[in-house]
Amino acid sequence: MAREIKRLLIANRGEIAVRIIYAARELGIETVAVYSEADADSLHVQLADYAVCIGGASPQESYLNIPNIIAAAEAWGADAIHPGYGFLAENPTFAKIVESHGLVFVGPKPEHIEIMGDKVEAKKAAKRAGVPLVPGTEEPIESVEEAKRVAAEIGYPVLLKAAAGGGGRGMRVVESEAEMESRFLAASSEAEAAFGDGRLYLEKFIMKPKHIEVQVFGDEYGNATHLYERECSLQRRHQKVLEEAPSPSIDEDKRREVVDYALRLVREIGYLNAGTVEFLYDENGSFYFIEMNTRVQVEHPITEMITGVDIIKSQILVAMGERLNFNGDELPINGHAIEARINAEDPENNFAPSPGRITLLHKPGGFGIRIDSHVYQGYTIPPYYDSMVAKLVAWGKDRDEAIRRMLRALDEFVLEGIRTNIPLHRRILTRKEFLNGRFYTNSLERWV
Repeated sequence: MAREIKRLLIANRGEIAVRIIYAARELGIETVAVYSEADADSLHVQLADYAVCIGGASPQESYLNIPNIIAAAEAWGADAIHPGYGFLAENPTFAKIVESHGLVFVGPKPEHIEIMGDKVEAKKAAKRAGVPLVPGTEEPIESVEEAKRVAAEIGYPVLLKAAAGGGGRGMRVVESEAEMESRFLAASSEAEAAFGDGRLYLEKFIMKPKHIEVQVFGDEYGNATHLYERECSLQRRHQKVLEEAPSPSIDEDKRREVVDYALRLVREIGYLNAGTVEFLYDENGSFYFIEMNTRVQVEHPITEMITGVDIIKSQILVAMGERLNFNGDELPINGHAIEARINAEDPENNFAPSPGRITLLHKPGGFGIRIDSHVYQGYTIPPYYDSMVAKLVAWGKDRDEAIRRMLRALDEFVLEGIRTNIPLHRRILTRKEFLNGRFYTNSLERWV
């Protein structure tokens, strides 16, 4: 059913808000930026057609303030809300409230956010779809004693994970029975504090995993497709640092296998809009479902670079009731793309955040280089939000060219007044383990 969107409110900030403004403008849609008191000078505020302050600097006062966001949408005549990523993007209550006010939510159905946001329910859906799971519990574990019994059955090491939420919080590796009680209590307490839900489940800990994710899309007419996979194995504290597409770790047969698993899950739940199905890939060539992110990913640009599909535009068009206008099986993979997350942090000081004023900025350019960012020379990075200031993307006809191009761009990137992780990216890209593809989700922790 067609739904016209003439004015879109963006319930987010930073580079993703800027990215959504660009896509909306190309579709002839006006935009409303919301911003906190700390973000009055942010680029998305300057680029949008309209802008409204929704609260104080803390996310709870502004970007997580549902009543203020809805009030802004109604006051400024928005037809729809795009949540971006983070903040309220995977909050099913927010999605329901948006729809209850007669607004279009640019994302999946609230029930899909709810199901896939609960790791236990997500695993049940994956099992029904015939998607392989890491050996472990299907229900939350009730006690330390139960955790010890299950761990003894599947063998140590095991991983305790929060049933709700993500980002590495509520997660502990347990290498022996002697460690179980203290780590169980620590993980449950952390999960309760972070998500209001202290439930945990337990699974086998894979020693040298790769992190492979598949970009998927569904529309309201039952169409489901993919945009191939991304490799996101280079992580620090379970946060992605550098991603690439396609994965250098799998061949065409394995690509077809993991894409098929992802689409099985999309079809099982009748998923709508953009999403990402994430897997661990072990040394024996087996994939295991870990979670589904019901939103656009930070790393979506590398998929756009190798497929030519504008993911944000496609999100908006599907939300308007249009059919998907691409089929992943018919799209060739064009070259290779790498994304480096440029963060305002000091790798030499335990990655301490480095907010402050940007005194000098020169962004690299040239063929095959893309930068998604909300910062500019003279802009002051506030201390209240995520430290990412830019996403630097390099495309090449193959992986070697993409790496060389990324190194050239990193050398040209001048960002003074704050500390950044640009030197870390240079080191990563020149390591022999990265160059030959022999790196895993725990590799970066050892390298730095």
